[in-house]
Amino acid sequence: MSLERSAERDEALRAMLPHVPRLGWSRAALRAGLAATGGNPDAAAWLFPRGPVGMVEAWADLADRGMAEEAATRGIESLRVSQRIRALVALRLERQAPHKEAVRRAVALLALPWNAPAAARATARTVDAMWLAAGDASADISFYTRRATLAGVYAATLAYWLQDPDPERQATLAFLDRRLAEVARLNRPRRAA
Repeated sequence: MSLERSAERDEALRAMLPHVPRLGWSRAALRAGLAATGGNPDAAAWLFPRGPVGMVEAWADLADRGMAEEAATRGIESLRVSQRIRALVALRLERQAPHKEAVRRAVALLALPWNAPAAARATARTVDAMWLAAGDASADISFYTRRATLAGVYAATLAYWLQDPDPERQATLAFLDRRLAEVARLNRPRRAA
């Protein structure tokens, strides 16, 4: 399912973020954000017709785009691919740090069984955005295996980060490094016995 993008939706998401920790991903938070920025609170009814889940998916997409744009300015293309992926996951967490409670509430909402399709779509978009920002141009089976592997690494790292109280994320980044090292170890060719 493709995601509708517009400047109005992006601005509404940015406006509602400060209200999400108190009001959750809700139309009330969206109305509060719109009112605080001088927007029309009634726009909450038509900006996100799929409700809170649609808001979370759109916010994840906005975060993906922001991550990719910032990564392009950081010159990660000079890094090895594994280092690019590490940099992108770290960048995504860095950019989300001011909104950690909103991320926590988004993850909780997407963890509900009936929201599993939305969670899968959001995760797929995020790991695809990371691989594209890393310069992946694969068109074979590795396209899928890379994304599936990164989905597991990213989900585990995100869960670790949500409980990590350190604003510098040192333990989270060490956790990420261990996960990436495990993936690299699994991908090494085995010697015949």
